[in-house]
Amino acid sequence: MRNRRSNRPGGDDNRGVTAPAPPAELVVRRLLAADAPLVQTAVIESLDHLRPWMPWVANEPLTLPQRTELIAGWQAGWDTGDRAYGMFAGGELVGMIGLHPRIGPGGLEIGYWVRAGRTGRGYATEAARRVTDIAFTLPGVTHVEIHHDVTNLASGRVPAKLGYALVGQRARPPAAPAETGTENVWRLDRPPAATTP
Repeated sequence: MRNRRSNRPGGDDNRGVTAPAPPAELVVRRLLAADAPLVQTAVIESLDHLRPWMPWVANEPLTLPQRTELIAGWQAGWDTGDRAYGMFAGGELVGMIGLHPRIGPGGLEIGYWVRAGRTGRGYATEAARRVTDIAFTLPGVTHVEIHHDVTNLASGRVPAKLGYALVGQRARPPAAPAETGTENVWRLDRPPAATTP
């Protein structure tokens, strides 16, 4: 059975799971080097919250110049398909989300994190919905995946709400303290209406 999702915020997908209404104030946009101070604040405030699941936290804290340089590198990778977006609400960065060409031909993987104290508000779900839609406007993209450790239940709720299909589990060496070495793989295929030549 083809796994489809509703394009309507709050709509039902084919499994009867209802996505939450999107946070009205959420803006999802390309991350710029000028955003480095906002990213710096969000990351530093969230280190303990992110450390169990995010391998890159082992390299934190970065200085603001290092953060600016990191974001500039992400900007340089934009045209090759590796895209970093900020989630903004109320004048602050509430999280980040990215599209990454690391799962093979035709596929993009979405990764995301939400700032400590801003979880449970639907930011990751709405941002993932928007970034999934963006992915299917890109030439050659046939599917999008979301991977997360099997014990990271919060991350798993996002693809489930958006109609992604849980297509299996995969062994992967743990890269962060709470990881078990087994990750869930969720997949959404390009909808027929979004097919490009």
